[in-house]
Amino acid sequence: MTAHGRLSTSLPVVSGDKVSRPRAGESLVDPPAGEAVDRPPSGEPRVEVVDQHVVEFVSDSGEGAQSAGQMFGTVSAKMGNGVWTLEIIPAEIEPPPRTKASCSGNRVRIGKGPVTNMGETADVVVAFNEQVLYSRIDDGALRAGSLIFLDNKWAADPDPGIRESYARALEDFGSRGYLVQEVPMHEQCLRIVPDPRRGKNMWAVGLLCAVYQLDVDRVRFEIEAKFGRKGRKVVDANRALARAGYEWALENVGVRYRVPAEPVDETMVVMNGNQAMALGIMAAGIEVCSMYPITPATSVSHFLARSFAAAGGFVHQAEDEIAAIGFALGASYAGKTPVTLTSGPGLALKTEFIGLAVMAELPLVIVVVQRGGPSTGLPTRVEQGDLLAALHASPGDAPKIVMAPTSIGECFHFMITARQLAETFRTPVMVLSDANLATGQQPFERPEVRQEWLAPPVDQSRWQAAVEPYDWDPETGISQRPVPGQRDGQYVLTGLTHDSASRVAYDAATNQRTATLRSRKLATLRRSLKPPEVYGDPEGDLLVVCWGSTRGAVEEAIDGLRQDGENVSSLCLRFLSPLEPGLEEIFRRFRQVMTVELNYSDDPEDPHVDEGGRRYSQLAFLLRAATLVDVDCWSRVPGIPLSPSRIKEVLRQRLKGE
Repeated sequence: MTAHGRLSTSLPVVSGDKVSRPRAGESLVDPPAGEAVDRPPSGEPRVEVVDQHVVEFVSDSGEGAQSAGQMFGTVSAKMGNGVWTLEIIPAEIEPPPRTKASCSGNRVRIGKGPVTNMGETADVVVAFNEQVLYSRIDDGALRAGSLIFLDNKWAADPDPGIRESYARALEDFGSRGYLVQEVPMHEQCLRIVPDPRRGKNMWAVGLLCAVYQLDVDRVRFEIEAKFGRKGRKVVDANRALARAGYEWALENVGVRYRVPAEPVDETMVVMNGNQAMALGIMAAGIEVCSMYPITPATSVSHFLARSFAAAGGFVHQAEDEIAAIGFALGASYAGKTPVTLTSGPGLALKTEFIGLAVMAELPLVIVVVQRGGPSTGLPTRVEQGDLLAALHASPGDAPKIVMAPTSIGECFHFMITARQLAETFRTPVMVLSDANLATGQQPFERPEVRQEWLAPPVDQSRWQAAVEPYDWDPETGISQRPVPGQRDGQYVLTGLTHDSASRVAYDAATNQRTATLRSRKLATLRRSLKPPEVYGDPEGDLLVVCWGSTRGAVEEAIDGLRQDGENVSSLCLRFLSPLEPGLEEIFRRFRQVMTVELNYSDDPEDPHVDEGGRRYSQLAFLLRAATLVDVDCWSRVPGIPLSPSRIKEVLRQRLKGE
């Protein structure tokens, strides 16, 4: 099957990223979900057709389970399925093997239609050893009935302690209701490569391609794309491993699943959020990226380092976070609109220079890929804990634009909007992504680059001498942007309070006026925004407000409750500074309003917590202040995304008044 639609060469594309689904109107031979059909020839396993499944690959760190999940997800997406992936990343770089701390891998949810979140418990797991499974059990990722393909290498390990541990785990898994099929993964891989640690992942991909009726030849293409630069020997070995896993499963695995694909008319692409952001940076015409490596933002710069030069861009890796944003501000002063990439700890270090960008009115795009905190916190886990830091972590009043994408596609498109807003309003624009979006893969409609997306060339016409460098419009707070390279465009940049001529000014009137005009930019932008759309009915018993990557799980929970007859709706905010208009009117149409977030809040029943001292989740805190509506909240910081069933359970309790 080939991707339909015209392939544009105007947009750099992740290798092998086109998605092919049945066209609208094509006949589908798949039976209704839940029915089983026989596959020829007679005697082969029956195929169970399902609407969606959750698959996990887990291994010790360094054994490639993350890559296996990415490849399985990509192949599934290219065959037309909706996909969402979640990387399982250990906090340590080299944790001890065969321990919970060493668990590394990928969760892949595949669906008949679009998939927006990680889903519930796993249906099928491929595990390279029994110990890493316990990490997933602790996270609640498995359930009775989960099917586990487990490498049986450890049953005959020379170490009697390992043999005993393996035997105990098998007994324990059985008592929990898991369905375990031991697999000679290590033995099979030894027939092809001398070190199975370098090959089990592709063998496992081949195994699940057989189980899920996926075209193993598509894996051959993905292997070429991933390993081609390592040489023909590596490519051929990995292809042989995938084929071996596929053929072993055909002969030895007695279950088959099929997740049919819904027809679409659009040409789709599949990638993760960090790749989408990198492509969005290029599509926006941004030419300078200045960064310092930090998890989970670094892979944006990795992608740019490979591709940015072809689009006329430049990546600067600075010696630290402060130097990175300092370099970016220098580029902005020179007329470019740069981007700098970071996560929570880096945001803390960049704070003083962010204040300088606000005071000096230098356009700048700041990408913050959120992770667990505070301090080093959970560097490989997800959280939405940086909203208030993005809004307020600067000395004095430092208004800035803050946006939050909710999907992989929005990770791409928001970079274009962020550059345009930064230049229009001469201000920093923060884009708050998170670890769930950063590493999650999802198909979305393939963008066709437009000329208006691109940054205009630096204006080199002569600056009008009568126009001051901060010639603020009193209605909008916006001023023209002089560039030192223009004739008569040079001016002295300062972080001190200054007047419209950029002269240092300490008088009260100037300080009040300039603070007012910087804030007026946000009011001007807010007047141009539309009220957010309510997901569900425009009025009812409960409105759930969310932001960022929690949107998919919240909306799936809302769908489930509405099917059960509950009068609930949701609202997802993309603009967090300024807030989108019309919220007070929307909130008044619901009996209860609450937020669901991945950051900390006190539970009302916690010891010593009363209404006056309760700490609310970050968006709830913001909404209560902005709307004076009694917005409640439910939030958690588990380090993993919230599941639709957990949210649904909480919302049902709220509807009952519990």
